[in-house]
Amino acid sequence: MPLQTSCAESKEERILPLISPLTRSQHAHSQRIDTIPSFYAEMPGEELDQRIAAARAALGDRLVILGHHYQRDEIIKYADFRGDSFKLAQLAAARPQADYIVFCGVHFMAESADILSAPHQRVILPNPAAGCSMADMANIAEVEECWDLLLETLGPDMGVVPVTYMNSAANLKAFCGRNGGIVCTSSNAPKVIDWAFKHGKRVLFFPDEHLGRNTALRYGIAEDQMVVWNPKDPMASENVEEELERSKIILWKGYCTTHMRFNVQQVAKARAEYPGIKVLVHPECRREVVDAADLYGSTEYIIQQIEQAPAGSQWAVATEINLVHRLAKEHPDQFIFCLDPIVCPCSTMYRIHPAYLAWVLEGLLEGQVINRVSVDGETARWARIALDRMLAL
Repeated sequence: MPLQTSCAESKEERILPLISPLTRSQHAHSQRIDTIPSFYAEMPGEELDQRIAAARAALGDRLVILGHHYQRDEIIKYADFRGDSFKLAQLAAARPQADYIVFCGVHFMAESADILSAPHQRVILPNPAAGCSMADMANIAEVEECWDLLLETLGPDMGVVPVTYMNSAANLKAFCGRNGGIVCTSSNAPKVIDWAFKHGKRVLFFPDEHLGRNTALRYGIAEDQMVVWNPKDPMASENVEEELERSKIILWKGYCTTHMRFNVQQVAKARAEYPGIKVLVHPECRREVVDAADLYGSTEYIIQQIEQAPAGSQWAVATEINLVHRLAKEHPDQFIFCLDPIVCPCSTMYRIHPAYLAWVLEGLLEGQVINRVSVDGETARWARIALDRMLAL
């Protein structure tokens, strides 16, 4: 089964809006946060490689480059560390000698690195347009409105503990910190849910409905004790008050666009074509996909399972294609393919192009910090409290 790493949604013209004279003319009268100088956008790949390598060498220990697992290989090869979002934020905090942390990921990851890093360190996101569609599905205004409506409906003893997924903005982590809540990752979500129920009667889990549901089911919560909160129409159900009263977990209606592409038909097809295949999926997938799989777990769990597997193992993996493709190359003695062979790379993660990396690194050589991500002190303080509660588990 061929591995495809591109699709219509991940064309370079979308990543580098200044790549061609035609595209530049289309955006000539608009302000863009990713307006990379045109000579970087048009630079050949070989020259970009040379410039990145030279700047990286010149900056030495003053620089640490972090590469998320979902990044393209052209970026990963320059990463000092690679991992999931929280692991990378921790690794950045463990490198106090580095003045500059270049986070090749998305915006919420760079925010977490800034929260956990030392005051003298500067965190840089090469392309500020690299966001996260899931994180964008819950904003602070909607979460605060939800909290007020829950209080109005359930009363002052509602016992709701807010839990935000790592894949969320810093101000949502701060909201959890202020309101007795906590942060979770896809790895530690079961432990966090257990902690939450020791501190309250209900959990408000955002922004990923599917990670929340899969974790709740694993914890033993029945489906009729779960309610989905739609921030666009929160009181739509005629029985909303009754549903909230009997709820144990309130799931925010959000999702990962990449992991939503996987379905049970793909699982069935993989099993039919490759008898004995093991299906390994991420918990951001729908419940039915998780139920149909042999194993499910976080990005680090997926990597660990494949690294520990014997030669000859066969895997159909449901997660981002760049990671699956890399695992297949690194483990040629195993048969590894993506459950959806034409799944797109994470479209926002893909916005970290080598041209952006070259631009920000050469800016540092000139004493210019381009595209810095900085969380204000008050938000960082409360967000750190929520993160520390997680770290203490």
